[in-house]
Parts: sequence; structure tokens; C-alpha cells
Amino acid sequence: DGERLLVNEIAPRVHNSGHWTIEGAVTSQFEQHIRAIAGWPLGGTEALGEVVMENLIGEEIDRFEELLGEPEAHIHHYGKRTVRPGRKMGHVTWLRR
Repeated sequence: DGERLLVNEIAPRVHNSGHWTIEGAVTSQFEQHIRAIAGWPLGGTEALGEVVMENLIGEEIDRFEELLGEPEAHIHHYGKRTVRPGRKMGHVTWLRR
């Protein structure tokens, strides 16, 4: 019918782009992954509200303490010792229910 699908990456694992599901979806990508490989029914995929995920790249991780005061922010600090430009140091998921 002329429709095409363009795929730029296939990852047989959970993916950084889905980390927002940890707090923001009925079932996180991590739980979905376990369900799929165990042959269990998949869980719901609905968002729990307005969700935005923001990567903390390089020195942006210095915002960590500032973000702790934000009630809608769920912060994930990856604990990497060396900060480099372009390196993903963590992420924050903003969830408004």
C-alpha cells in the first residue's frame, strides 16, 4: 500500500528512550521486558499523566541537588565518576498527574 517503516536501531533490551516509563507508565519497559521473555501477558502501556523525560548530559548532572526540590521530578543519577561533554550522566522524568 506504499507505507514504509524506517528503523534506525533495534535493541533487544530496554532502551534509554523508554526510561520515562519507570515512573510515567502503567507498566515500565523493564517489567514489560521481563514479562515478554517469561512468556507472560504484557502490561498496560498507558501514561500515568503528562510525562517528559530529560537526559542529564555532562555537567547538567550538577543540577541534581536543584532538581531534588521539584515535586514533579523523578531524578536518576547514574553514579558515573567521570563527567565528560556529551556523556549521559542521568535523567529526570517529569510527571504531572
